[in-house]
Amino acid sequence: MFSRVSVIGSGNAGLTAAYHFSLMGTRVCLYGAPGFDQPLDDIAQRGGIQALAEFNDVSLVFAGTQAIDTLSRDLAEAVAFSDVLVLPVPSFAQEPLFRAMLPHLRDGQTLLLMPGNYGSLVFNRIKQEEGYQALDVTLVDAISIPWATRIVGPAQLAILGMKQQLPVAALPASRTREAIERLQPLMPLPLTALDNVIAAGLENINFGGHPLLTTLNMGLLENFNGQFNYYKDCCSVATARAAAVMEQERLTVGEALGLTLKSELETMNSLYGLSAESVYELNRTSETHGKLNSAPKSAQDRYITEDAAYLLVPCFEFGRLAGVKTALVESCLHINNAYNETDYFCSGRTLEKMGLAGKSVREIMELVA
Repeated sequence: MFSRVSVIGSGNAGLTAAYHFSLMGTRVCLYGAPGFDQPLDDIAQRGGIQALAEFNDVSLVFAGTQAIDTLSRDLAEAVAFSDVLVLPVPSFAQEPLFRAMLPHLRDGQTLLLMPGNYGSLVFNRIKQEEGYQALDVTLVDAISIPWATRIVGPAQLAILGMKQQLPVAALPASRTREAIERLQPLMPLPLTALDNVIAAGLENINFGGHPLLTTLNMGLLENFNGQFNYYKDCCSVATARAAAVMEQERLTVGEALGLTLKSELETMNSLYGLSAESVYELNRTSETHGKLNSAPKSAQDRYITEDAAYLLVPCFEFGRLAGVKTALVESCLHINNAYNETDYFCSGRTLEKMGLAGKSVREIMELVA
């Protein structure tokens, strides 16, 4: 049994992590950032977090109620609570969180980012900028979170399912095996090793489906307030063809970087124990993804603001560096820029923000090895 863990973040994934780790017998410190007081207040008032057995006539998993050892709004307290910190926070929250955490971190700690989305590289850049070069912590990027989960009421979760494994990589990659050995007793599913944190970013399963399907279906999503079964209703034969083109661009970028990436179909079948013969079939038949109607309602949804900005932009940047054209990735980003009147090519996770500007492909791959 793992004794203590700090969960930094009180959103869907943070509450689910705190609940599931507690269910497994681990003492949890759950940290909620200033301005996000309601989740911690709800947990305190209800005496814990409840995972429902059923929601909207849908059977759910891991039902029960768990008290949480420590609820904290003090980041220093949360960082001091354990040598293992789990950060299931949105990508846009990583950079300010890293800056706030740095003065409180100590040598030997392990930080698991779920999802990573190249966050370990951002942390490494900030650590250098802020003068913490001597700090020896291990950063681990996961491709996603373990659960399909939603907060459906005050301190109430609907856990739809869980992956069968979670691929991860440490920065540097030479620490990945050691990090897995340390984290595995905590985690409710097997951790599997990827080549490096760039592979972890390119293998994020949100890359193929979320930004493109959301972009191609925006009119319906907005006009009908997201009242769809997203994966079944927004994936058609034609959109699946477009997704296949974007998928090939991702694989080609990985190959140019010297990585052998798994296809989305292979990854999804492996993660969810499926045997679909196409991404179209997978989206239409997956029970985990098809249990609830839960679709984006606007272009400001995280399927664009996070998945386009922090997954598509890095792929575009790595492709441009390696001389690989990513026309569909780039086109999707241009449309998303128009939707949200922004420029994700500048505000997204660029090579500069990852601390990789001016480096060659070889230098980057040596850095993350």
